[in-house]
Amino acid sequence: MTHYLPVMLDVSGQRIVVIGGGAVAERKVLSLLDAKAGVTVISPALSTALAELAGEGRIRWLDRGYAPGDVRGAFLVYAASSDPKINEAAASECRALGLPVNVASRAEAGNFITPGVLRRGRLTVAVSTSGAGPSAAAGITAQLAELFGGEYEPYLDFLHMMRTEIKRQEPAAEIRGRLLRRLGQLDVLNELRQGTFIEWTPEAVSAWIAANREE
Repeated sequence: MTHYLPVMLDVSGQRIVVIGGGAVAERKVLSLLDAKAGVTVISPALSTALAELAGEGRIRWLDRGYAPGDVRGAFLVYAASSDPKINEAAASECRALGLPVNVASRAEAGNFITPGVLRRGRLTVAVSTSGAGPSAAAGITAQLAELFGGEYEPYLDFLHMMRTEIKRQEPAAEIRGRLLRRLGQLDVLNELRQGTFIEWTPEAVSAWIAANREE
């Protein structure tokens, strides 16, 4: 079994090449656009959604099949054509160039795979079965969606705001650590679940920091 390294990549502004224009390629492209990547799609035909994206200028479309040299200079490559031979050829070129490549038709032909993803604002949960079964990963992701509900988005926004203010208002590392520990003890998550949470004003934030500085 291949042991994959879980990573979170910042692909904003990076050139990502997607080979293929069908449903699989479409899913890859949509997730890449969410991550602010610069996407080039190489395919003689596009799904309706991809054609709309190309028409809007949100992706670059090369209206032809894959050719050697197409992946040179890419940050990542997705070989998502419906033709396994094309995917294998693209993967071979990527390996020769030392480029990360995901192969939709045969995961082991590439050197990275994409997990199932659950997002709740700042929270990202990734699920992988190491290629054993995408449907199993989807099922696990669905179970996690029930566990981590929509309340996690405002909760993590609150924690981020508080952490930013603590760092801004308190120069002493020891006191900052104490404040951050006490921040984690607040019952904000349950308040959000019950609908009783009231947004903290800047004055309330400063008052809480002042009240919790001491042991």
